[in-house]
Amino acid sequence: MNKQLLVLVFSALIASVSIAADKHGDKEKQDDIARHRAIASAHEGAAKCLESGKKEDVCNKELQAACKGLAIGKFCGMKHEH
Repeated sequence: MNKQLLVLVFSALIASVSIAADKHGDKEKQDDIARHRAIASAHEGAAKCLESGKKEDVCNKELQAACKGLAIGKFCGMKHEH
C-alpha cells in the first residue's frame, strides 16, 4: 500500500506541476512545487502512521493537522477507496 500511495502522490504531483507550469510564473511555480512537496510529506507521514499500527482515525487526524492550510478537503486533497 505504501508504494501505491507514493506512486499516486508523485503522479498527481507531476500532473499538477505540468498544468501549473503553463498558467503560472516562476514564483507561483516554485510555490506550487513547495506545496506539493509538503502535501507529499504529510501523506508519507500518514503512511508511516498506519504502518506503525495506529488506528486509521488517529492517522487521519494527524494527516489533517499536517495538511492544515495546504490542500482542499479533510484528506489533504486526496481520498482513495478502501
